Amino acid sequence: MIKVRIPTPLRRLTGGKGEVDLEGTSIAALINTLDIEFPGMKERLCDEEGAVRRFVNIYVNEEDIRFHQGLETPVTEGDEVSIIPAIAGG
Repeated sequence: MIKVRIPTPLRRLTGGKGEVDLEGTSIAALINTLDIEFPGMKERLCDEEGAVRRFVNIYVNEEDIRFHQGLETPVTEGDEVSIIPAIAGG
């Protein structure tokens, strides 16, 4: 299983769970599984073209997927995935 950390703003979709364990081989597969188990999750993480929204950061074992293979970044048993909404301010 892969541990996926859910940010506070999205926990209303997971029934308050801050972490969920899922199976998948890539970030894209995990997002699809998240959306099946918790409807509405994908539309909050991905835009209309299917890309990760600019204000969402996803890390696999503390490494940003944007510097790897994006949604096709592979994941394996024991990995930890963190979904982190970007914070803006001024």
